[in-house]
Amino acid sequence: MAGNAVELQRRYYAATADRYDEMHVRDDDEHGFALCFLLSVVEHLRIRSLLDIGSGTGRGLLKITTACPDITALGIEPSPELRKVGHSKGLRETQLIDGDAMNLAFSDNSFDLVSEFGALHHIPNPSKAVSEMLRVARRAIFISDSNNFGQGGKLSRLFKQAINATGLWHFADLVKTRGKGYTVSEGDGLAYSYSVFNNYKRIADKCESVHMLNTLNAGPNLYRTASQVALLGVKRSPD
Repeated sequence: MAGNAVELQRRYYAATADRYDEMHVRDDDEHGFALCFLLSVVEHLRIRSLLDIGSGTGRGLLKITTACPDITALGIEPSPELRKVGHSKGLRETQLIDGDAMNLAFSDNSFDLVSEFGALHHIPNPSKAVSEMLRVARRAIFISDSNNFGQGGKLSRLFKQAINATGLWHFADLVKTRGKGYTVSEGDGLAYSYSVFNNYKRIADKCESVHMLNTLNAGPNLYRTASQVALLGVKRSPD
């Protein structure tokens, strides 16, 4: 099943690489908003090196390196087709490279900050990826991703939150997906049910402070109402 999922994902990105940005990237979308927030704290945290996981065609890398030319920024992306598009936009082949977010080929504390924008809900084990992000980050991690418990209408959200509160969400998701554990759509490809809140405790345990905001309109309780969430976990204060 896992091998089949990987192959489906590869085929999707290979087939859509040439129109990936048209399908998925807008300056005013949730990840564009999150990028602006990240850039606003780069100087405050004295970030000088950054690793971006699941970089796609390099949207985040390009904006970060343009706005902060003194930062050493590296991105990993497993799809060769998406990397090729990123390289055609000006990213060096040594700057946007192949890599596995669940097994980062870097030593502990290699980068000041490790980021991701909409990648975790495409990874079969996002908790492992977050652990890897925390391992190689010296100062902070930044996540911009989905909160499945805040998606849908009010009744749908309440139903999902109630199931999650009983500890049965994984079982319910397997029933919904007929045992696959993922869904496939033209708009988003192969995706897993994911919430940034799934990894909150893991991040809070490793960080001195955690800061969160909604990147699309939501109410004051982000878990209950925000479909997309950005999280900044600060591991240590700047030296």
